[in-house]
Amino acid sequence: MSNEKITWPSFLKLMMAIAFPVALQNLLSTTAGMVDTIMIGSMGELAVAAVGICSQISSLFFSCYWGFAGGAMLFFAQYWGARNEKGINQTFGVTFIFMTIVGSLFAVTAVTNPAFMLGIYTDKEHIIQMGAPYIRIVGFAYPLQVFAVLVSFFMRATERVKAPLFCSIASLLVNFALNWVLIYGRFGAPKMGVAGAAVGTLASGIVNLVLLVIFLLVSKCEIRLRMKQMFGFQREFIGAYLSKCLPILANEMLYGVGQMIINIVIGHQDESAIAAMAAFRVCEGFVYAFFGGLSNAASVIIGKEVGSGHLPRAYNYCRKSSLFCPMVTFGVVGVMTLLNRPILGLFGLGTTALEYGKFMLLIYLAFGTIRTCNYIMNESYRAGGEAVFGTVLEVSCLFLISVPATWIAGMVLRLPFLAVFAFVYTDEIIRLLVETRYTASGKWIKPVTEQGIGALPQFREWLREQKSISRRGPGASAR
Repeated sequence: MSNEKITWPSFLKLMMAIAFPVALQNLLSTTAGMVDTIMIGSMGELAVAAVGICSQISSLFFSCYWGFAGGAMLFFAQYWGARNEKGINQTFGVTFIFMTIVGSLFAVTAVTNPAFMLGIYTDKEHIIQMGAPYIRIVGFAYPLQVFAVLVSFFMRATERVKAPLFCSIASLLVNFALNWVLIYGRFGAPKMGVAGAAVGTLASGIVNLVLLVIFLLVSKCEIRLRMKQMFGFQREFIGAYLSKCLPILANEMLYGVGQMIINIVIGHQDESAIAAMAAFRVCEGFVYAFFGGLSNAASVIIGKEVGSGHLPRAYNYCRKSSLFCPMVTFGVVGVMTLLNRPILGLFGLGTTALEYGKFMLLIYLAFGTIRTCNYIMNESYRAGGEAVFGTVLEVSCLFLISVPATWIAGMVLRLPFLAVFAFVYTDEIIRLLVETRYTASGKWIKPVTEQGIGALPQFREWLREQKSISRRGPGASAR
């Protein structure tokens, strides 16, 4: 397997070819959320806090459907490597059904009882009253969002990454324009405030989905979506699909519940802390735009190599990604920390909230970098076919360490807000130690295609050779 060596220049070239458009798309999506928060910022900290609480509901929604999206990416990437059109179509059809169910449930709850959803996160009645119109309108966008994510993932997995980027640009422009008109009542339109931002978000979601479908229909690819194959799946396939998706779904849902508990703790802090957290979440999303693009690119590359039977290449791509992505995160957060005053000043925060935000970025500079490393390794496991190990580790650390530590700090001991915030990341170092060893073991490579399964014995022998070389001397390294 002498051709399995991957140099840093070749790694970076391939990563950037896929990652840059995806990262830019993620950045635009994050900017859309930033546009809402910044433009609402002129209405004061209370409005920023209300939109921030609403974004936590959207985060829970994200966690509930992301398991199916992550499972779909696993199958898409590996089937793309094997050029298996039927497998891709069946994956699309099954994922569409499950994600539509999740989107519809959240939409109905958000539209019919927004105060109930907001009341889970905060006991501040004035924040609930201000946020209810926003989440009710955004609720209509939830079913559209899941379908747009599914189409985007399909196009990314088949290496058509530019179309989703163009769609994100168009939707961002629509969001910005409608926000400007409806929040402030320009051109004779009613001055809707927070609700106006929600209308802009809904409209931009509609534009994004329509354009994605158009690109999907007109773009050329050797793999085509066919209705008969999409919904003509067999029971055996559903079993194989759920065996991979359910652990990821459990991971994301339980992670979402854990984050919800943490957000409840934050929601019971003072209003300056809640507003600072809303601004920080936008900044965190900005960081994720870069790192998420790299993560998506790594998933596509690793899944494709595993599906086509090039298992050592998938292994080496994972190891390089788990070094490169945290370096990018540290660089981006470092710049934001240095520029904290002008960046946080965009959100209309008061003096106390600005001070909170500065130290939150400093804490995130260290722990966010570690979290990125953990995340990219877990995503690599999923792309390689292993969905259980990362789930058990992440959920166990979250509920045994991070959640109880944050709850005790904030709700029992009533520690200062920044101390409470720091406890959110207490599980990351332990995860890093465990995942580093598991990544090196190569046990996470579990193909679902015939080509990948057939290459497993040779890969295991290759891995034993690399470990033997490493033990013989410090100068030896995996090819």
